[in-house]
Amino acid sequence: MNQDSQHVLSRRLQSGVAIILNRPDAINSLTEKMIDRIDALMDQAAADEHCRFVLFYATGSKGFCAGGDIKELARLARLKQYDKVDSFFQKEYDLDLKIHLFPKPVIVIADGITMGGGLGIAAGADMRIATDRTRMAMPETRIGFFPDVGSTGWMFMRCPKGYPEYLGLTGYDMQGLECVRLGFATHFTFSDRVPELVDLLECVRLDDSQDRLGIVKALMEKISGLLDLHIPVRYSMDAWVKEYFSGKTDIRDILASLSKCGDQEGRCNEVFVSIAERSPTALVLTLKLLRYNEGRSITDVFATELKAAKYMSRQPDYLEGIRARLIERDNQPRWQPDRIDLVDPSGFIP
Repeated sequence: MNQDSQHVLSRRLQSGVAIILNRPDAINSLTEKMIDRIDALMDQAAADEHCRFVLFYATGSKGFCAGGDIKELARLARLKQYDKVDSFFQKEYDLDLKIHLFPKPVIVIADGITMGGGLGIAAGADMRIATDRTRMAMPETRIGFFPDVGSTGWMFMRCPKGYPEYLGLTGYDMQGLECVRLGFATHFTFSDRVPELVDLLECVRLDDSQDRLGIVKALMEKISGLLDLHIPVRYSMDAWVKEYFSGKTDIRDILASLSKCGDQEGRCNEVFVSIAERSPTALVLTLKLLRYNEGRSITDVFATELKAAKYMSRQPDYLEGIRARLIERDNQPRWQPDRIDLVDPSGFIP
């Protein structure tokens, strides 16, 4: 077995197929060849009449998947090999869309860090299981990019009002049950019960005559004893997010409103700190995409995001953000331009 095959393993289950991300030293970050292999395994599962569902999980103690192999993408962009950069994003988004439209139920156990490309795999699944170790966030604007993998569309179908904008612009870190509360996960279990959950799903037998909904219900009945759903309620935060972020079209207006907030001053100040460290170009593009993709079909959302990915990967902030955050790690990016009011939004038209 070659290294690329070892990074994505597969197992035949009693009634399904397991796809296992196996690059734990890089928190299972996706390479293009890993995406190719997952895509091929999904096609095989779709064609296999004995496969009733697909299960995703990962090896390692840190997380399900931290995203794409950003350092490799930066290397290609630095060499101006944009055809290879474009190929990566095209394949990644095609795979994510395939999961959204997959004819059989998909389950993802998102134990640990699940961001970027990891969210891309999880978002299209019928069952997205978070654990007490799960961390989900979209920090892309910190590296001069934008929240992608379809999130500028599907967040509006799953998140409370205002959260698509809030999460996309600030990179708010969701942990554990918060991932369920905000619509990124559908179920919750404890990390120490994941091996038991995997064993149960590997051994479960399903009736070949069941339809998709019937399969999901049957799986839920089998694993319900391992799930724990006591979703916290955060009325004040929800009201604050809705008031200051929902439906907004200009980041400057958001910041102006936040500068006048009263009883939520701590949260408002956190937004100012978060926004200040992010690429102004990426922030403006993110809000523009959110407004454009709200209510659009998931197919159209991915098509628009591909255009945006091609645009942003050619901007100086992309290489600069990756340099400052992931390579040299000086955390002192020099954004071009360095102020939101200097960004020309007409430079990227969906």
